[in-house]
Amino acid sequence: MKNTILVLCALATATAAIAQKDKQKSEKNATIWKGYPVARQLATYKTLPLKTDISSLSEAEKETLRHLIRAAKTADDIFWIQAWGDKNVLLSDAKNDTVRRFMELNYGPWDRLNDNGPFVKGVGDKPKGANFYPKDITREEWNNWDHLDKNNPYTIVQRDVRGNLVMVPYHQAYEEKIREMVKHLSLAANAIRPEDEQFAGFLEERCNALSQSDYNKSDIAWLGLLKNRLDIIIGPIENYEDEFQGARTAFESYVLIRDMAWTGKLERYVSLLPSLQQSLPVATAYKPALAMNSTQPVVPDGNAGVQAIEVSPAVSAQAARPGSSLAVFDVVYYAGHNNAGSKTIAVNLPNDETLQQEYGTRRSQLKNVMQAKFDNMVKPIANLMLSEAQAAKVNFDAFFNNVMFHEVAHGLGVKNTVNGKGTVREALGAGFSPIEECKADVLGLYMITRLLESGDLEGNVEDFYITFVAGTFRSVRFGAASAHGKANMIIFNTLVSKGAIIRQKDGKYTVKVQDMKKVISSLAAELLTLQGDGNMQGVANMLDTRAVISDTLKADLSAIEKAGIPVDLIFEQGADVLGLDK
Repeated sequence: MKNTILVLCALATATAAIAQKDKQKSEKNATIWKGYPVARQLATYKTLPLKTDISSLSEAEKETLRHLIRAAKTADDIFWIQAWGDKNVLLSDAKNDTVRRFMELNYGPWDRLNDNGPFVKGVGDKPKGANFYPKDITREEWNNWDHLDKNNPYTIVQRDVRGNLVMVPYHQAYEEKIREMVKHLSLAANAIRPEDEQFAGFLEERCNALSQSDYNKSDIAWLGLLKNRLDIIIGPIENYEDEFQGARTAFESYVLIRDMAWTGKLERYVSLLPSLQQSLPVATAYKPALAMNSTQPVVPDGNAGVQAIEVSPAVSAQAARPGSSLAVFDVVYYAGHNNAGSKTIAVNLPNDETLQQEYGTRRSQLKNVMQAKFDNMVKPIANLMLSEAQAAKVNFDAFFNNVMFHEVAHGLGVKNTVNGKGTVREALGAGFSPIEECKADVLGLYMITRLLESGDLEGNVEDFYITFVAGTFRSVRFGAASAHGKANMIIFNTLVSKGAIIRQKDGKYTVKVQDMKKVISSLAAELLTLQGDGNMQGVANMLDTRAVISDTLKADLSAIEKAGIPVDLIFEQGADVLGLDK
């Protein structure tokens, strides 16, 4: 059996090499500029330096940051391979610096914030499966492929010399780059060990994970990093890039510095999650009880499908704690998937449902980037699109909390279907991501409403709802190629159809807050039920009918663009920007 596996891997590698040469030839012939308005599209982004105050960091922490940034850069290289292929072949044929910069921003020749429209002649539509699957694979072939582990998130699918489908694990498919990533993470671990043994232990666990394409141990170790000053998210994380099956994960990285003061403000919300789960507007089956933080190690329920996992002594003290933690960070480096097109402002991980159930999640708010997006996009959009009185209610605290509770809401609802169809992710396939993002948006606002009513959250309900609508205009601009864009189209169209937001004759929108509260509650129940039932057809119908941009909304989005409000940000980032260069 072992020899058979080795032969298949060798065949797959040889096939990949041949296919790559053919692909490079076709790419070279295809990269002919065809008149797409690249300069105009690039101008819709605003460039900012990605900085934070590092004056209080020790020399060991600064040296660790240098290595973490170098490791993150290799995640960027791997994502290029996953999204397109050999980036040098594409970039070398760019007509000028503007075209080249736009290709770098989009990690390929498709405009991510314009429904993945191609801007290079001859490349055609972006493959639904990106570079995770053979380009000629069909849905019928996939469905007929009898492989028990074919949705393994840490593998690519290729053809062997006979044309049969075979899987290759990431640590083999991207061996050279992963070896480089591991080297820098190991150097980071050595640099920080005298001051933070726990973080060093996690970095070592992550090296093992990357080298074996097995991430459970390192994910559990990462969940225990509750007070550490430095942090990094690195590896294959999100599955948005795989629009064929919604299974394969894309490489990315965030290099983070914890904001201790803001993190302390959020800790009290963790204890409220079980009661919020039970208050959801659906039947009991769709809101199972949540395990919460405990000082005792978890003994996983054998029925949940998670086996007890041993981690190194350096990280085991806090590694196995069920429930959720909330934290605030400043980002100092983005790489890979999260740097493609729109930039992520909050993260809820790990994504594995069984780990979530037994070990919880970490919800991380990226404060410096959230502030930049609010100042440069949300507030200007509010001033343009909302009535003057309502635009005045849009504020950063409301925006921050809306985003934070969006991430918290990912943990609510069900992870497994109520009717035996498996996990929600498996049952909904490629439809999972946009519906999950929609659920998180809606439940986040629902939770805020309940917390305001109970007095556990300070603020005015109108501020939160009106700021939410202003933020929806921002996210709809991400387009139909983005799971977040689709999610916000569903919400916006539902609110309009139910009369909760009204477009006035002057083109300004008015939010009817009391009506919107009712619509949000009803939509929450609808989304939770779709997920719990694993209703793929219902999800498809929702996406077909509500994840669309009307002519009126297109005109409004055009007005936002004409006003010069950026659609997103481009970061000048790196050790030199932070002042870390020696």
